[in-house]
Amino acid sequence: MNNPFDITILGTSSATPTRSRHPSSQYIKLDGHHLLIDCGEGTQRQLLRHGLRAGRISHIFISHLHGDHFFGLPGLISTLNLNGHREALHIVGPAALQEAIELLLRLSDVTLAFPLHFIPTQTDGIEMVYETAECKVESVPLQHRIPCTGFIVREKTAARKLNREACNEHDIPYQAYESLLQGADFYRSDGTLIANAALTFPGRKARSYAYISDTLYLPELSKQLRDIDLLYHESTFDSSRSQRAAETFHSTAAQAAAFARDCGAGQLLLGHFSARYRETDILLEEACAVFPNSRIAEEGMTYSPGGSAV
Repeated sequence: MNNPFDITILGTSSATPTRSRHPSSQYIKLDGHHLLIDCGEGTQRQLLRHGLRAGRISHIFISHLHGDHFFGLPGLISTLNLNGHREALHIVGPAALQEAIELLLRLSDVTLAFPLHFIPTQTDGIEMVYETAECKVESVPLQHRIPCTGFIVREKTAARKLNREACNEHDIPYQAYESLLQGADFYRSDGTLIANAALTFPGRKARSYAYISDTLYLPELSKQLRDIDLLYHESTFDSSRSQRAAETFHSTAAQAAAFARDCGAGQLLLGHFSARYRETDILLEEACAVFPNSRIAEEGMTYSPGGSAV
């Protein structure tokens, strides 16, 4: 597809970094928009390491206020400022995040040269938190030890394509082309209707991505994510530690796979692994037994909804 929809994984570790894994963060590029989801410790270094320009990021989405999901944010903001960033930065996350960031900036004597806008999330239901002509992002309530939301990134359906042969056959004036591309039917001066489907081809299918951060297994949520193309779901533990998962309000790999199956997801990415797992084979095997199209989210790899790793 000509329009990129890429998700680069920057961190897959839960709670603490390990020698080979970093806390949660993901960089999303969609039709010219550059977004960051979560910003754990080390996110700046991961952006540099994988050739991703922090200065392009316009919106940062923070799922919740456990440190492994936002402790990298103050440093990233400070570095942007030192590097001469001047464009507005929008931060979407729990309401208390604004107080935390503003306090740290004040205590460290940082005066920003660019606007910082905070958009608070809520946990009462799905909410639109970002929208452009090309895409939209919704927050979705999760169930964790503190208020937490996941995020659904949806591409908007592309405009239809003209069937020029049909348009010529029906003598459609070029002045009507724009409305046809937006889905309108065509009416002749005598009131005769020519259906849009007879004059255009469908635009490419809109793609979708869901980031399901720290949460208990929530089967009822699957209805809200029906037919998601690419699903990232936390998989902190294997099933032998299901009691620990419940105690800490986390999910097992099998539960993540069951959620993907119930959603009718196209593909499942497993992430947010406990530091106890040096290797993730057991988690992948467990998930694939429930949902075969599961894979481990690998740091530095880029994935596309409806496609494979880049």
